[in-house]
Amino acid sequence: MKYHIIINSVKAVDALQNAWSKADYVSLLDKFGFEDAGENTSEKELIELLFMAISDFEPEEAAAIILDYKLSDKLNENQIEQISHEMLLDKISEEYADISLHHQLYNINQLLHKAYNGTFPSAKATLVEFEISPNKNVNKEVVLKALNATLAPSNVIKRLFNDALEGKEAFDEAENIIWNLKHNGDNSYTITTSEYWISRDEFKDAEFDVTIVEFEEDDED
Repeated sequence: MKYHIIINSVKAVDALQNAWSKADYVSLLDKFGFEDAGENTSEKELIELLFMAISDFEPEEAAAIILDYKLSDKLNENQIEQISHEMLLDKISEEYADISLHHQLYNINQLLHKAYNGTFPSAKATLVEFEISPNKNVNKEVVLKALNATLAPSNVIKRLFNDALEGKEAFDEAENIIWNLKHNGDNSYTITTSEYWISRDEFKDAEFDVTIVEFEEDDED
């Protein structure tokens, strides 16, 4: 199917809104041994208390506690220990094969980055606002295939998922590469993803046409 794309803005941000809830802050304070915070405490105060509580722990230990709180259903103890050390050295996303975890690891990394005043490297997210017409069958896979027409050859999605982008194989990974696809009304959308996947300086054209090829599974006899 053929689409016309207009890129209206590409922004790099170092924090995502609503990444953590007030209940998360209360639960994390309990994990770090601060049990006096309650629901009546303001969110700003909870964050300040949490950062103070976190700073009483070694960085790797604090990372392990938060990883266990957020991802204990997806990571085992050895994986949590390994990632808690790697987070101090690597920008989030590059080293983790399971891309379904990238969004949550990004939020954990940024919380630790702020709590330790930069001890953990800062990772950035990318917000792309665009228009697509016709506004038909727009999903995460379609968006990535459309953006493929303007992204630089060095883009990591091109390098890792070229066959999927060309419709030669299924592109299940698209659901996790794009963290959020928001419809703003009419033909306007905004996607949120990691700078690791798409960065501001990788866009060549602000307006272009693209033909998207859908993957079709072979019928089994």
